[in-house]
Amino acid sequence: MYKKRLLAAATAAALAAPGAAFATTGYFQHGYGLKAKGMGGAGIALPQDSIAAAINPAGMAFVGNRLDLGVDWFRPIRDSEIEGNLFPGVNGSYHANDKKNFFIPEFGYNRMIRPDLSLGVSVYGNGGMNTSYTSPIPLFGTSDVTMDYSQLFIAPTLAWKLNENHSIGAAFNIAYQRFKMKGLENFTFPPPFNASSSPGNVTNQGRDSSWGWGVRLGWTGKVSDMVTLGATYQTRTHMGKLDKYKGLFAEHGDLDVPANFGAGIAIKATPRFTLTGDVERIKYSNVKAIGNKVDCLFAGQCLLGDSDGAGFGWRDTTVFKLGASYDWSKDLTVRAGFVTLNQPVRSKQTLFNMIAPGVVEKHLTLGATWAINREHELTFAYMHAFENKVNGSNSIPPGMPPGFGGGNANLKMYQNSFGIAWGWKY
Repeated sequence: MYKKRLLAAATAAALAAPGAAFATTGYFQHGYGLKAKGMGGAGIALPQDSIAAAINPAGMAFVGNRLDLGVDWFRPIRDSEIEGNLFPGVNGSYHANDKKNFFIPEFGYNRMIRPDLSLGVSVYGNGGMNTSYTSPIPLFGTSDVTMDYSQLFIAPTLAWKLNENHSIGAAFNIAYQRFKMKGLENFTFPPPFNASSSPGNVTNQGRDSSWGWGVRLGWTGKVSDMVTLGATYQTRTHMGKLDKYKGLFAEHGDLDVPANFGAGIAIKATPRFTLTGDVERIKYSNVKAIGNKVDCLFAGQCLLGDSDGAGFGWRDTTVFKLGASYDWSKDLTVRAGFVTLNQPVRSKQTLFNMIAPGVVEKHLTLGATWAINREHELTFAYMHAFENKVNGSNSIPPGMPPGFGGGNANLKMYQNSFGIAWGWKY
């Protein structure tokens, strides 16, 4: 009966989740689980709910028997501009906000099958991106540019307490992604002017999807009465190819989820006050479709979709997360946090990144949990990602075709989110 309930709940969450799209630390979320989100996403050394496996699976051994259901309303505002271009009708502002509101569900279930062993599952949106321009971008094509990309992770997790202070854990990540692109007609010309190894599979092909898998490992250890440490590593998630877009993504439609790893600390400064911090590294550059620069395409040295084809030129990023919580009373805990990262989008790569302008850097978060009774609680979390702009630097190739008329593309974005979750400690 337990397995049937677990599978039914995970399947329901999986069916609901892929409509979401988000971009805070590159294209990953700033945190997972609304308690962690209220603390800047920090949680490697501070498990608080059954979404903990998304951050560090070892933490599931310390959260006990519980069920968590939540949803996050996410509202990104993304805009671009082109300046200094020689072609008529190209310079100006472009607004990518035809669709502004997204809802990101989360689900977690954990059960202590022995005092030292837990079995659970976390279901969550891992990352994604959406742009929905209200007009064509003439350098790209003739129809309104729209890109919709989202990832869902279903993570069955096993965590083992080595002793009362230390645990290790492993999550088997079952990943699902879907993608849709529209408005890149200028990259579909046939030879000898082609920009793609498969011109019919660049744009306007409807929605495509694929499944994949990976593993996240973790350790949590209480090293003193005040200090807990944690560490986690997630392998590259190997995804099936997006065949409808094999002419857009490098390696013929291969769009894997990059590996990432991190370490964290939680300090119980007083019985009521806790400080926590995480450092995370995301290896965007190791996925060719994300990390390869577009320069080779503009220089006529590669094609979109090639084995070593053009990409978005993202570099690896390091994310710093700080959080604090205070037990205001026996029924109320309040939280706050801050997130910052080094910019993954290079200034020379801004033209192609008009499609995927994940340029926010600094985030402020607030949160609270209200204990309704001994078993049930409600959690709230708010995030504001401050407006950030990345100005292009010689980002549009000069000259007439195969040049793009020169000038620069500039990217701008800010975001807000507000979430609510219900937790049941049974």
